[in-house]
Amino acid sequence: MRTITDFSHALAAKQASAVELATDALAKATAAKGLNAFLHVDADLTLAEARAADKQFAAGVTNKPLLGVPIAHKDIFVTCGWRSTAGSMMLANYVSPFDATVVERLRAAGMVCVGKLNCDEFAMGSSNENSAFGAVQNPWDTSRIPGGSSGGSAAAISAGIVPASTGSDTGGSLRQPAAMTGITAIKPTYGRVSRYGMIAFASSLDQGGPMAHTAEDCALVLDAMAGFDERDSTSLDSEKAKVSIWRAFSGQIASKRPSNVEFAGLRIGVPKEFFAEGLSADVGARVTEAIETFKKHGATVVDISLPRTALSIPAYYVIAPAEASSNLSRFDGIRFGHRAAQYADVNDMIAKSRAEGFGREVKRRILTGAYVLSHGYYDAYYLQAQRVRRLIAQDFQTAFKSCDLIMGPVAPTTAWKIGEKSSDPVAMYLEDIFTLGVSLAGLPGMSVPCGFDHQRLPVGLQIIGNYFEESAMLAAAHRYQQLTDWHLQSPGGHK
Repeated sequence: MRTITDFSHALAAKQASAVELATDALAKATAAKGLNAFLHVDADLTLAEARAADKQFAAGVTNKPLLGVPIAHKDIFVTCGWRSTAGSMMLANYVSPFDATVVERLRAAGMVCVGKLNCDEFAMGSSNENSAFGAVQNPWDTSRIPGGSSGGSAAAISAGIVPASTGSDTGGSLRQPAAMTGITAIKPTYGRVSRYGMIAFASSLDQGGPMAHTAEDCALVLDAMAGFDERDSTSLDSEKAKVSIWRAFSGQIASKRPSNVEFAGLRIGVPKEFFAEGLSADVGARVTEAIETFKKHGATVVDISLPRTALSIPAYYVIAPAEASSNLSRFDGIRFGHRAAQYADVNDMIAKSRAEGFGREVKRRILTGAYVLSHGYYDAYYLQAQRVRRLIAQDFQTAFKSCDLIMGPVAPTTAWKIGEKSSDPVAMYLEDIFTLGVSLAGLPGMSVPCGFDHQRLPVGLQIIGNYFEESAMLAAAHRYQQLTDWHLQSPGGHK
């Protein structure tokens, strides 16, 4: 069993119980401890949830497709009874008294939490090397990074420990690790999934989403996660946001088409800026082959331009650190979190607690954010970045006048060696060039496995949709996965 559908069928047919599946997942997590994907595993908590799921099965519950299915949560989502650290020493021993909305909704759907997953500290990073608890290893090559910041979430699925996980995407942190570990992930439209209980990095960019092996599985989990939440001021309550993602997805994949016109009527926009200098030849070739598969089966390919793609990097790395410097000011050693053992007065305590509790990348972004928000620089940097952000969003809307979906690479390269780029933060930031614009515009985007490079490292195809077009993206990805088997490949070399 690999997919949620596999697990769900086994449970419904009484071929396995929720307790048996949970026990197996716990054993796999222990066996794969060297990957460093999990930060907290508690068999008692997991098995209690599994027993509750089995009681629902015994009572005849049949309308919950996620009931009894194992999942693990990125440690950016607070989870009642579990440690919720955000990958930081600042919250090393914090146990939340409540669930994030995402966790609450998936628990209500009957999913069984296997544990909390490693991530870059406060979700700041592209490699999962910034975690205070050590780097996560890529199951395809343990000398390489799994991508970040949701690296633990991606590695746990790729290694076959759980069939699904939660992640968060601020500038590409769902899509990029999915691409580098050979799994599927989707970042929904900003505001479609509640941020309540998600430890904040950059509030106007952070968005939770699911990771799994298939687009179909992502549709199931996203449907359970999504929906208006009055506890989140950025949660969307529009009519489009209320449409069931699973119902819309099911309706689109149910339409009968001959196999050679699977994508009839679909217009795919290919941005020339995504295939410029800096793109690995292997990545470019695999993505081009994937787009050709869509074209071969009826889609129309349209050349488009996203002229401000390069500007997404400076815009993002002004806006995101500015919001981070504000959000992380709450961690002062007074109310909760790490407190220095020795200090002279309150100011000294705050300074020492923050110096000890935050890692290097977090400090770098706090300092950058404080600088661009400071008097004399606010207009020149922060306001200007926000203007560029609006222009980037307009570029996407112009592009969508001539296409339905946009496709291209997720990242310029496949997974690099652990430590290879640690000393050069700018080189790390450049890996986000194809994902940042989507986040700045608040659009939905996803990553779908589309092949391997010459070292057999996974390559991801990025699919970008217009606002609230998650079901169309997922349906296109699902049909592509019916035509290919890249999503079925595993690090062990077998399906």
